[in-house]
Amino acid sequence: MKRANLSSAFKLSLNATLSVLALAAATAASADPIVVKIGSVEPLTGGIAHLGKDNENGARLAVEEINAKGLTIGGHSVTLQLDAQDDAADPRTATQVAQKLVDDKVVAVVGHLNSGTSIPASKIYSEAGITQISPSSTNPVYTQQGFKTTFRVVATDAQQGPALANYAKKLGNIHRVAIVDDSTAYGQGLANEFEKRAKELGITVLSHDATSDKAIDFRSVLTKIKGETPDAIMYGGSDSTGGPFAKQAKQLGLRARVFTGDGVCTESLANLAGDATENVVCSQAGAAIQTMPGGEAFQAKYKKRFGQVVEYDAPFAYDAVYIIVDAMKRAKSTDPAKILAQMPPTDYHGVVGETQFDSHGDLAHGVISLYVYKAGKKTFLDQVKM
Repeated sequence: MKRANLSSAFKLSLNATLSVLALAAATAASADPIVVKIGSVEPLTGGIAHLGKDNENGARLAVEEINAKGLTIGGHSVTLQLDAQDDAADPRTATQVAQKLVDDKVVAVVGHLNSGTSIPASKIYSEAGITQISPSSTNPVYTQQGFKTTFRVVATDAQQGPALANYAKKLGNIHRVAIVDDSTAYGQGLANEFEKRAKELGITVLSHDATSDKAIDFRSVLTKIKGETPDAIMYGGSDSTGGPFAKQAKQLGLRARVFTGDGVCTESLANLAGDATENVVCSQAGAAIQTMPGGEAFQAKYKKRFGQVVEYDAPFAYDAVYIIVDAMKRAKSTDPAKILAQMPPTDYHGVVGETQFDSHGDLAHGVISLYVYKAGKKTFLDQVKM
């Protein structure tokens, strides 16, 4: 009888021990961090790879910072993983990369850099119900397609183009302009917006020519433009082509000022255009880093981490990651659908400033910055709030 009692007691003790161990194992499992992937897409190869790397660096800095601080969503420890992809600034590659990110089960995407890649990729993200925040795409079409998944943290070319034209008019000596674009969604869109506003202001548009985003020799079109004797030339494109464009214009003796947008308005332009940058006036569809609330501190930590200064878009990519995480926190979930549902009411204060979205996913309050180059250094000129 006593032996039976001892056996029963042992069994009860063993069962209790196993229960405690099972509970401990379950608790340990729930304490293991959930890995959450955020996509980052930009050209990491090709002529504007330096701009793409700047975007990726901004997103990576945010991810590293958040992981170092520790992140808890809905009671679970979360580790972010940046799924960085190269779209080579090519629309077809962009759609392939977008599908790969969907298959990789990212919860949101920071990208793409170019309007010409963001626009075709946006359909894939929309069908998957994944939030897409571009830190640099400015073509208005991107957010005008009826998708609920498209957002951007910069102003649009519908604001940037007119701001450039307004400044040209303000100078008082720009009466005749020639326009050239690189045939991309971005370059063409910016040039068209500039042209529309220039005509409204009474500036004569002498011509509008198209080249290619792969072009390196502009002497033919510039020789034609020289014969038109413009006061200014507006170029829509990136710095990899805009640099040679400005340089060759000077070599051909064109004295017209070159007006251009944020694709050209980079820290690297002086390396591409030489002293021809002295003739460039450019805009960027966002606040200048020196006017950003957190700009100075961001520049310092970016330089410490990557050994170079910001090209331009890195702070916007950085804030985009934090905006996604802010949506996660408000949703108390890492589910893509729940993150997306929290995007419209975003009111985030970050490095760039305050971010709120309108009904299309555009910034409620955009900013355009204007620059010139002095002794090869990009120099802030003015800022226009839209």
